[in-house]
Amino acid sequence: MSKQRLRLKQTAGTALLVVPMLLVASCATPPPSDVDNICAIFEEKSGWYEDAKSARARWEVPISVMMAFMRQESSFVATAKPPRKKILGVIPGPRSSDAYGYSQAKDDTWTWYERSSGRYGADRDDFDDAIDFVGWYNDVSHRTNGIAKDDSFRLYLAYHEGHGGYKRGTYRSKPWLITVAKKVDSQAKRYDQQLRACVDALESRGWRGWW
Repeated sequence: MSKQRLRLKQTAGTALLVVPMLLVASCATPPPSDVDNICAIFEEKSGWYEDAKSARARWEVPISVMMAFMRQESSFVATAKPPRKKILGVIPGPRSSDAYGYSQAKDDTWTWYERSSGRYGADRDDFDDAIDFVGWYNDVSHRTNGIAKDDSFRLYLAYHEGHGGYKRGTYRSKPWLITVAKKVDSQAKRYDQQLRACVDALESRGWRGWW
């Protein structure tokens, strides 16, 4: 085989690899343009408001709380993963966990969710499934640890540490986590105020309710 034909074959092979990668990337839902404005999010992302309402109706967790969790965990990036650790400060190493998707749910926890909720085949990179997961987990935190469903600060501590860890108070030795939980709580309050101002515009059938 001539060098020219070999180069053409290698180029074609590379193209065959690149095209599927581009197709996969194009299928991923891009994050909202303004992740800090819940009204802008729901106006931009068709169907997300209805998905959030469904999760609220099922688990009785305010929409503002669930959305604040997802804002913190992934900034609404569908395929978000934890950053890789650095080996020798330069070489990309393994990720810190197998968390994935909008809610950054881990493999085992997601499997638990599927079995407990009956939503077999749910996907972590699907907004509808992910926000339902957040509502479900916070409902479990409420039933297991007695945390109010609108207490985003304590709910987030349980979300991060697990129900057993929260009960043992493992967060008390993690001041950085306390800071993050306060940030989530503030975001939930902002989302709540924003949503109250735009719910009339979002509702086409006059639905009312707490969020």
